[in-house]
Formats: sequence, structure tokens, C-alpha cells
Amino acid sequence: MLGRSRAGKNPLTALQGGAAKVEKMPQEESMRQCKQGAQHQQKHEEVPEKAEEKHEGLIEFHNSYRELFQFFCSNTTIHGAIRLVCSKKNKMKTAFWSVLFFLTFGLMYWQFGILYREYFSFPVSLNLNLNSDRLTFPAVTLCTLNPYRYSAVQKELDELDRITHQTLMDMYNYNMSVTQSDWAAQYTHKRSSRSLFHYVQRHPLRRHKRDNPAIVEENNPPVDKSDWKIGFLLCNEKSDDCFHQTYSSGVDAVREWYSFHYINILARMPSTKDLDESNFESFIYACRFNDVTCDKANYTHFHHPIYGNCYTFNDGNSSLWTSSLPGINNGLSLVVRTEQNDFIPLLSTVTGARVMVHNQNEPAFMDDGGFNIRPGIETSISMRKEMTLRLGGSYSDCTEDGKDVPVQNLYLSRYTEQVCIRSCFQLNMVKRCGCAYYFYPLPSGAEYCDYTKHIAWGYCYYKLQAEFKADILGCFRKCRKPCKMTEYHLSAGYSRWPSALSEDWVFHMLSQQNKYNITSKRNGVAKLNIFFEEWKYKTNGESPAFTVVTLLSQLGNQWSLWFGSSVLSVAELAELILDFVVITCILSFRWLRTWHETASTMPPPGGHDNTDFQSEVSGPSTPHRFTVEAVVTTLPSYNSLEQCESNRDAEMGLQ
Repeated sequence: MLGRSRAGKNPLTALQGGAAKVEKMPQEESMRQCKQGAQHQQKHEEVPEKAEEKHEGLIEFHNSYRELFQFFCSNTTIHGAIRLVCSKKNKMKTAFWSVLFFLTFGLMYWQFGILYREYFSFPVSLNLNLNSDRLTFPAVTLCTLNPYRYSAVQKELDELDRITHQTLMDMYNYNMSVTQSDWAAQYTHKRSSRSLFHYVQRHPLRRHKRDNPAIVEENNPPVDKSDWKIGFLLCNEKSDDCFHQTYSSGVDAVREWYSFHYINILARMPSTKDLDESNFESFIYACRFNDVTCDKANYTHFHHPIYGNCYTFNDGNSSLWTSSLPGINNGLSLVVRTEQNDFIPLLSTVTGARVMVHNQNEPAFMDDGGFNIRPGIETSISMRKEMTLRLGGSYSDCTEDGKDVPVQNLYLSRYTEQVCIRSCFQLNMVKRCGCAYYFYPLPSGAEYCDYTKHIAWGYCYYKLQAEFKADILGCFRKCRKPCKMTEYHLSAGYSRWPSALSEDWVFHMLSQQNKYNITSKRNGVAKLNIFFEEWKYKTNGESPAFTVVTLLSQLGNQWSLWFGSSVLSVAELAELILDFVVITCILSFRWLRTWHETASTMPPPGGHDNTDFQSEVSGPSTPHRFTVEAVVTTLPSYNSLEQCESNRDAEMGLQ
């Protein structure tokens, strides 16, 4: 025992060594645990870095709305947005700047709405231009105001005059003179007389009470005629619906009643060429333009039922006239006959001529734009040309050539608003009444109204005319104004012609030249001068008042006023809206996916899925082994880390 002790180590030393060994063992174990904890912590620190590296890409979006708005307010160039972030610790300031910011946005977009509304109203600016150039002379139409007794309808007109004479005698005790030759012609055509008399009696001229139209005058005329109106009866085909077309003036009533029957007589003519009995030399005594005598190539002729023979000068069939200089000596000068022989006094109650200035290739509507020339007077008409150019499309409801207007053009001329309105009425007349009105062009496949064929056309016409004037037919709404118009503003001056000292030799020369004896020197002739007042003519043009450039400029002004920013600030706001939409879509997609996964993993209500468990039980009873591996790692605390540091120092000291 002793020898072994000597040969071995000292027992105290061995004891100390054992104790040191015992102490060293826990220290190594502690260091090992510290190293494992540090490695585990390092792994956890590396995981977010790897995750961050994994999520970094070309396009990134914020994880929440809060991050998005904080980033926008901190980095945008829009004034006032940074206040929403800087004052977040002061709720009152945050609320104030939030209200101010969104209020400013609201006011700005309210101004934007006003600008957009003005832009889409398509306003126009009127441009006035004065142009100086050689002017093309307009077309001039001159009518005799003398409806002629044409030979083709002479006998029926004589019979109508006889019936009218008897009617005026019964109503007014007026004896209208009729020539003996006319009476002889009437008696040789008894068949025609009886036929005309029968149809005239269907529309008698009567006097009605003003306050009660149902009261009709009997054979004895009333003593007090001021309470009565004159009119004629109109009935439908069955005569079960009638009304009186009345007038406050007896003159107007007689003229309208006579004109109604006169139109029926003219409508029986097979062709209007049978009425062409014009004699240019017997109406136009002298014609000069720019001191050059006119010839037959410079005018065309047509007949008007009320205004008689009409002649249109410079209508475009030959070379157009141009005015080299303004003034009375550089225009059209006419000497016309105004004496009425062999005329129809019940149709025309005025003496003179009627003139109208219009464009080439446009019909002359003498009722609308014409005016009368007085006999024994020199009428000088000065003209001023004016053009109007309208913007089409969305800027105005005008038409370029009338092709987009839902009304067929019955006139052989260019489109005008009056052409469209009259064509619209005529088409409705043919559709409703079955015949066409004689004053307007005849549509294809139709015939003019005549009460020998269309008994109730007068009843239909006056009913339709009332609807037309009230725009029930829609003609005034359908017919639009042309985008390009040329108008002539006229001003007239009058003087006696010829004068008292010169009328003898003037009438003598006219009689020798035209071989016509003027019975009434005072009312026999008239002179007409038409010329340009000046070379200048006015053009009224339209241009867009609010273009895209103007809109962008106004929007920029409003944006700068309310936020003091630029176009790039608008791009920042657009980016904010885009990010907001994308984040909303991403969050919605995540919510839907989570909801779908949760719904798929939940068991159905009222039951459990035990199929796997039942299959295992039904199988053979063999032992099953389950291997469960659990790894529990606890992160070291701050005390353990301090102990690790102390153990490390002790270990270094022992070494």
C-alpha cells in the first residue's frame, strides 16, 4: 500500500487534480452550451437576412397602407403633405393639417370639374374678319306681281271670276265688272262651268260671329259687321268633320278663298310648260350690268302662281358677273314695266314689281326675302356681303351639305334651311293628304292636289299647316342651319323717276324702243339699281374657345395655385393611387387564400372523418412503431451569456 503510494502521485495532488477535473467538466459543458446558443442565435439572425435577401426584387410594394402613406408624405413634392408626418406626435396639428390638406384637394378638384364641364360644352369664339377682293355679283330675281290669265286656263278663271262676283254682290253689295267677251266664253263651256260651280259650292265663303263661330250669317247681311269674321267651309271626305277657315279682314278672306280655287285650276294642267307665256321685252325695258347690255343668256324664267312671271339674273347658267368697282354705276340697272293689263285683281292687290337678292343655285322664296318696287320710283339698293362659317361636329348643330339631315331635298339646288323646311312640309303633305301642294316641288310618284280628284285636300292642308306652324311635324327641329352661309344685307333709297320735267321724253323714247304705249305714265314704269356699297365684306368665323392645350394650361394653373407643384407631383400622386390599388389587391388575395385554406381544413359540420382510423383498426393486429424526434432548443439568456464569458476567462487562466 505504501510502496504503491510512493510509486504513485501525492494523494493531495491527486485530490486536487480530481477536484480540478470535476470542476473542468462542468465548465466544458457550459462552454459547449454557450457555443450552441451562440450558433443558434446566429442562425436566427441569419434567417431574416436571408428572408430579406429573398424578398428583394425589381418591383416592391409596401406591406401596409400606413407604410405607404408615410412614405408618400415624407418624400412627395406636394406642399403640406410632410406636415402629416412631422406633426404625428401632436394629434391636434395632425388633424388640422389633414383637414386642410383634403379640403384643398376638394377645392382643387371642384375647380377641375368646372374646367372639364366648360371644355365638354364645346364653346366657340367668334372671329370677325374684313376682306377686300373682287366680289361675285349675287343672283337677282324680279317678278311682275301680275298673275297672268293664261290661255290654257282662261275659261275656268273667267267662271271663277263670275262666281266671285256673285259672292261679293251677296255679301257686300259690290258689283265687280266683267267684260262681255268673258261672259261669251263662259256660256260656250257650260259643262266646265257647272263642274267648277259644284266644287266651289262645297267651300262657300261665309260670315261668322267673332265670339261664336257656329253662328253663320243668313242671306240678309247684318247691320253691324264689326262683330263678324269672314271664312270658308272645309270638310273631310265624309263631311262629318268640318271647320271654318276664318280671317278678321274681309280682303284677306276673299284673296285666300280665291287663291284656294285658283290653285285647283292650275293643278289640272298636265305640264307647267303650258303656262310659259312670258314676254321678257314687255316687262324689262332696259337691262345693263357694268354698262354692258344684258342678253337672254343672263337670265332664266319661271312662273309663280301669285307673283306671276319671274326672271332670275346671273343665276350661274353662264359666266358669273363680278363687280370691279363699288357704286351705282358698277351694278345691275333695270327699267321695268309696272302697268298691269289683263291681270287677276283678286290675287294681286298691289302694283309694281317684287325683287329678291340671293345666292346662285338657291331658289328664290319671294315670300320670305323679297320686297316690292314702287311704280314711278327709282329704287337704289346697296348691298353688303357677309359670310358665316360655323364649326360642325360637337361645336354646333350645323350641316355641311344637308346629306345628314333626315329630309329629302325636293329642290334642284344646294341645301338651305328654307329648302329643307319646305321639302319637309311637302313630304308630310303627300303622306297625310295623298297629294302635293302646288306651290312646292312635286315629289316623285305624287300629283298636285285638285278637289276634283282629292275632295278633302283643303281640309287636310289647313289642318296640316296648323301642325306645321306649331312644329308638331318637327320640320324646324329636323332642318339644321348650313355650316357655311352667305348673306346680303340690303339698304334701299328712293327717288321719283322720271322727274316731272323729263318724263315726256323718257316715255317717248321707251315707247319708240319697245313699241308699247304706256297708258299711265305715273304708274307705268319703275327703275331699279342694285350694286355693292363697298369692296369689303365681313366674315364671321368660329374657332374652338377651349382646346386641349387650354385645358391643360388651366389645370396646371389650378394645381400650382392650390399645391404649388409641377407635373412630376401629378406623377407622384398617380404612383400613390397605383400602389394603393396594388396593395388592396394583394391584401384581398391573401385574405381570400387564407379563408379558402381555413374552409378546406375544417371538418364538415355534424360529423368527423374517421376513414383512416377505421382502416387501421380493421387491419391485422401487427405492432406499429412510431418514432418521434423532438428537438428543443432554448436560447441562452443574458445571465447565461455572462456566465459563458466568465467561464471563458477562467479557462484562459487555467491554460
